[in-house]
Amino acid sequence: MGSKKNPVYRIVAADSRSPRDGKFLEIVGRYNPQTDPSTIEVNEERVKDWLSKGATPSATVAKLLKVKGI
Repeated sequence: MGSKKNPVYRIVAADSRSPRDGKFLEIVGRYNPQTDPSTIEVNEERVKDWLSKGATPSATVAKLLKVKGI
């Protein structure tokens, strides 16, 4: 998301078999590295639900969740 030279990232729950830019199950948050400090918006209830169902976050998302205290 975002525009040229101004990235904004979505944090999504996706099936590991789907392509990187393909279908996803649910948007659970946003990450904007352009603000100072970086903006991390996460729906904690949905993230915890997905993690309880066995979802594994990527390394980058795991770092963002750690910053948010999840």
